[in-house]
Amino acid sequence: MAIAHGQDLAVQDRYGVRYVTYWFDPTAGSIFCLAEGPSKDAVDAVHRDSHGLTASTIIEVEQGSMAAFLGPPPAHPVGEAYVAPGVRSILFTDICNSTAITQRLGDEGSMEIIRLHDQVVRSALEGHGGREVKHTGDGIMASFSSVSASVEAALSIQADLRRRNEDAEVSIEVRIGIAAGEPITHNEDLFGAAVQLAARLCSAVSPGDIAVSVAVRELCIGKPFRFEDLGPLELKGFPQPTPAFCVRR
Repeated sequence: MAIAHGQDLAVQDRYGVRYVTYWFDPTAGSIFCLAEGPSKDAVDAVHRDSHGLTASTIIEVEQGSMAAFLGPPPAHPVGEAYVAPGVRSILFTDICNSTAITQRLGDEGSMEIIRLHDQVVRSALEGHGGREVKHTGDGIMASFSSVSASVEAALSIQADLRRRNEDAEVSIEVRIGIAAGEPITHNEDLFGAAVQLAARLCSAVSPGDIAVSVAVRELCIGKPFRFEDLGPLELKGFPQPTPAFCVRR
């Protein structure tokens, strides 16, 4: 990959293209390149003429959209292998109506609801390669090196809670938001645009649903998920309406 990236840089000027970076998802065995160019054909021509490893899919986005969804690309020397997965999928859960639950059940009862939520979420993380970043009080923030695995985990969480709610006196309804990007790591916590977007999507979606960003949908091409367009959402802290999608099996 490192050698191929260097070969791209050697010929890209012929086509008016700039190959910015590359990364890979070791779980799915997928390789991604981020490039700027006048057309899909020009971007593909660089790959074809430099080393012949052409892309199976080329996703075209508007100017500036990639930075909004993925954050700034990492820099690494040409010819040096970039071995860390560049993209992380950030997942947030949020227990709906937690204040009303506390008023109804009291502190101990509400803590039992949180413990049940935590058990379901942590089981899904363990089963799909997720890492718990922190507990938010009413939910959990987690990260995944595989975008599709984060969506599978979210679907598993909602399915497990629906089964649990069938015979429960008090239902546990959870919102989930997922965004993909390259967050900043500090003191074992994650920060950046992708984290903020995942949190805002979690807040905006309906109880029992899963909202994902455009980047998540695009990186799940070929996977057995169905995405319903939620349209542009007004999200706190984001200057422009943000496209989002709801995940269905």
